[in-house]
Amino acid sequence: MTTTSDRPPARQVSQRVSQSVFDGSRLRVVLLVDVHDGAQQQFLEAYEQLSNQVASVPGHVSDQLCQSIENPSQWLITSEWESAPPFLAWVNSEDHVRMVQPLHGCVRDTRSLRFHVVRETGAGRPAAGAAAQGRNQASPRIGDGVTRHALTFTVRPGSERAVAAILADYAPPEPRVDDTTRLCRTSLFMHGNRVVRAIEVRGDLLAALRHVARQPQVRAVEEALNPHLEQHRDLDDPESARAFFTRAALPAVHHMAAGEEGAEGERHALYYPARPGSGLRLAELLAQQDEAAADDPHAPVVRSTIFQRGDVVVRLIDVRGALDADPARALGLADAGQVAELTTLLDGDGSAGGDLRRLLALARMDLVTDRLAPEV
Repeated sequence: MTTTSDRPPARQVSQRVSQSVFDGSRLRVVLLVDVHDGAQQQFLEAYEQLSNQVASVPGHVSDQLCQSIENPSQWLITSEWESAPPFLAWVNSEDHVRMVQPLHGCVRDTRSLRFHVVRETGAGRPAAGAAAQGRNQASPRIGDGVTRHALTFTVRPGSERAVAAILADYAPPEPRVDDTTRLCRTSLFMHGNRVVRAIEVRGDLLAALRHVARQPQVRAVEEALNPHLEQHRDLDDPESARAFFTRAALPAVHHMAAGEEGAEGERHALYYPARPGSGLRLAELLAQQDEAAADDPHAPVVRSTIFQRGDVVVRLIDVRGALDADPARALGLADAGQVAELTTLLDGDGSAGGDLRRLLALARMDLVTDRLAPEV
């Protein structure tokens, strides 16, 4: 049996890293589910099918199904994973999209929350089985109260200029969502026919996304985009809209702030197309390099957020000075030994033969718009 002392010690992380899925900590996933009246049996059957399938997914440890004692239509599904990367590889896959399809017809609303395990109490902490599977997060991370999320999708080749014009020309939504939630910043970039929209929210991300979706000017932009999208969607069809935005979600997997609060920098985005199956490793490599540079007062990168889903990896950075003044650091590759590994993970011409200036030019995304909400 593996004991706690047999596992490698938790790696000390920079205090400037406020978010990361790559520290090896055990993960607890909480799914809140509101079931339609009369659909309990259908929900239970769908859950049984899903739980049998997820039991064989690498990294899965256990799960629980709980029903509210106050409102029988409310359910809670919790699962434990060895660490975040295997969960993310599964939840962002097409297999997961297919697995959860039976749930859509019987649930009114869902909300997924993901947590690293930091502390445990009780006589069996952690249980013998869990002890062999992972470790607790070494210490709490110090966040800045901002949630970062992105969406990405592709448009039909040849429509890039029209799409950029549509995305650049709309009135921004009201930044105040409610008393506790506020939109802070929206940054839009394109790389060829790929669009990336990154948002920063103080408060409840889900409430902010719903607030934005209700704005008439945003709905008009989305409708204008529809003819140009490579993946068809019908925003009047909940199932079609759900499928599109599920596949478009590009979650943040790492965030680092090397500068002091309020430190200024010019915003850029870099796109790293990964070889099939290499996206998560590529994101981890970039996260390691960002963390290593986090405490360097001379580093040009003030802030860095890494977004990853499947083989799409995007790094959003705020940089002091010119982006190409230090290509290695701008790319997140200050360690020359990591350049060779990076080139093996990039797809097609993305490696640029190890030429960092050319690689930076290939990775650089075109800025469409960057809107910072006014302070109140």
